[in-house]
Amino acid sequence: MALTLSNSQNLTKREQKHADILAAANALFCDQGFVHTSMDEIAKKAGVSKQTLYSHFGCKNTLFASSITAKANSYQLNSDIFIDPKQPEKTLSYFAEQFGQLMVSDDALAIYQTCVIHADGHPEIAQVFFENGPECILSLLSEYLEKVSSIGIYQFDEPRHCAVRLCLMLFGEMRLKLDLGINVDDLVEQRTHYLQSSVDMFLRAYRI
Repeated sequence: MALTLSNSQNLTKREQKHADILAAANALFCDQGFVHTSMDEIAKKAGVSKQTLYSHFGCKNTLFASSITAKANSYQLNSDIFIDPKQPEKTLSYFAEQFGQLMVSDDALAIYQTCVIHADGHPEIAQVFFENGPECILSLLSEYLEKVSSIGIYQFDEPRHCAVRLCLMLFGEMRLKLDLGINVDDLVEQRTHYLQSSVDMFLRAYRI
């Protein structure tokens, strides 16, 4: 599943090249892994020169980090969804839907697996992934839960821990099985219900 950006018809020429590079990098990182993907290959797949590639992204680590951020943005997992602390039920349900879809996507599985495979020889890959993926999402969610607490209906005394708990709940049995290469057809139909019931349980646990 390649990275796509909405409203591409409205992008400037430079923005389109930027998007093309990210899409090419995402596809190659997922298919071949970070270590086995060269900047030459990315430039060729994106249809740009190496000079253009390096003018947009100074090194492969930067490009990898940007591709992770772009993937999260394609699922709207950014600050835009954490605007209204007065509606945590609605906000967290939407977050669960988007986060839950991302966590079981082919791209998320491929990137996570390549980080695990190369963790011993290239620990910096896992660090880049964590800082630009999970860490960003956990930070946004933690800050949002802290704002929700200030209203007085829910109390998240340790918002970071609460954010981690919610995200791990949303992984669910499906992500566990997918990481192990086990068929998940029996879980697909109930996935939406599982995600929503996890949010409901989470909110009940922290309601004052």
